[in-house]
Amino acid sequence: MPQKNYTCILLDLDGTVTDSMPGITRSVQYALSCFDIQVTDINTLQKFVGPPLKESFMEYYQFDEKMAMEAIEAYRKRFEKIGIYENNLYPGIESLLKELNKAKKKVMLATSKPTIYARQIIDHYHLTPYFSYIGGSSLDGSISHKDEVIRLVMEQNSIENKEDVVMIGDRKYDIEGARKTGIDSIGVLYGYGDQKELSLAGANYIVRDVEELAHFLLNTR
Repeated sequence: MPQKNYTCILLDLDGTVTDSMPGITRSVQYALSCFDIQVTDINTLQKFVGPPLKESFMEYYQFDEKMAMEAIEAYRKRFEKIGIYENNLYPGIESLLKELNKAKKKVMLATSKPTIYARQIIDHYHLTPYFSYIGGSSLDGSISHKDEVIRLVMEQNSIENKEDVVMIGDRKYDIEGARKTGIDSIGVLYGYGDQKELSLAGANYIVRDVEELAHFLLNTR
């Protein structure tokens, strides 16, 4: 696998840094129950992990925009108290962050999760010192898509040379966001996406696990 010396590392959060599915799916389940929609098989809600919530409620449950916003409000009521902590770090992630810092890589978070929640999660796992910037979506929805988040992160950090930057994530939204902003991407298979999804989205590289990701980022030509 050819390797490039990326100096600016953009990491997705859900499915890349943390396994956050329980907190997200249970909070979606709660939000739907507020509309008298009872979901017994919570695994069917995995599709909500990754894309903006508003679009997911509208696509999968045919909510109109008003209902989708009300559902998000209900989701947040549970998520900010309980769901935010219903996740775990993927094995090897903290070690990877330490090594990237030692190698003088600039590590930034680029997530579709609202910035306020992303900061709480990163801080909860004592990872804040490893990130030079934490970028996420806005609560008002003005920034929600991954390409918008990536542009924000790059602008806020005055990154001009796109050759230096790589976006790392587990879903097609991460890969498509990278393509729209003109940067490379690495798809990871230990999250919620699969080889087919990441390949079709146009990932420049795909790695199996955190160990392979570390080898790729730290052993450059």
